[in-house]
Amino acid sequence: MMRDERKVKIIDVKESILEDNDKDADLLRQELKNEGIFYVNIMSSPGSGKTTTLLQLLPRLAKEAPCGVLEADIDSDVDALTIAGAGYPSVQVHTGGMCHLDADMSRQGLRELAAELWPAEEKKPAIVFLENVGNLVCPAEFDTGAQLDLVILSVPEGDDKPLKYPLVFQKADAVIVNKIDALEVFDFDLKKFRANVAERGPAPVFAVSAATGEGMDELASWLLAQYREWRNA
Repeated sequence: MMRDERKVKIIDVKESILEDNDKDADLLRQELKNEGIFYVNIMSSPGSGKTTTLLQLLPRLAKEAPCGVLEADIDSDVDALTIAGAGYPSVQVHTGGMCHLDADMSRQGLRELAAELWPAEEKKPAIVFLENVGNLVCPAEFDTGAQLDLVILSVPEGDDKPLKYPLVFQKADAVIVNKIDALEVFDFDLKKFRANVAERGPAPVFAVSAATGEGMDELASWLLAQYREWRNA
């Protein structure tokens, strides 16, 4: 029996999708620079305190620039309503079952949010946060077009997560440890966590409590420094 020597073309679909998205994300970054939107992607597990952290940060940042939030979820609008209830523009993005947001989804959401950021006044540089879908895997794989990628980890999740989920911590421009008011209750070694993060990259680590506000001024100051550098570039 003769062996069939014909060959078929094999396409790595995931690799192709990621490459296309990376190109679109670079394009979106330039679009946002032209529009004056400093876009910050926040990734974390569910329950880490993304929304509560934002409620602490937004008043501190809004003194310098208009602020808004894109809320990405598979379903529901709970977090978007919470942010809107605090007086900040917020748009809910439903991902249609996908566990991440990509560059084009960001573009669509930002287009809607812009109308609320600048209702009838002259545009000026703004800070927009993306509260990404809650997990430490999928969001790390897809470039959203953000200028900064932040990761929030809460004390109850444990200090070993940078070892278990390397990509999201490698991608992070900064890592936020939330719920430090509960350090005495949980077996969480902050020094060990910082060392585990350092194995993945040079991202600074901010220890905060979204419940009490501890550490939030330092985090807000760092974010404003990044925003000013971007604005003046």
